[in-house]
Amino acid sequence: MAPRKAFLLRIDPELWRAIEAWAADELRSVNGQIEYLLGCAVKDAGRARSSKTRERPRRPPEEAEPDGRPDRRSSSEEEEGEAQDDPRA
Repeated sequence: MAPRKAFLLRIDPELWRAIEAWAADELRSVNGQIEYLLGCAVKDAGRARSSKTRERPRRPPEEAEPDGRPDRRSSSEEEEGEAQDDPRA
């Protein structure tokens, strides 16, 4: 197991008391409770590393043109293109 990182944490006294009581209810140390809460927050945010490689959020696929190439025009270019295609314009 990798060595643990030690650091100083400044925390509001009321928050400390709440975490201290919560830790006691769950039979953990305050340090263990803070580590548990941070671990849950990291997982919930989708930022936990599942292994040695970090999973990156996936981007939605780009819309493809009929020839299979992605459409890379900006929205203003699309509007101009639509205006040029419109015979009334």
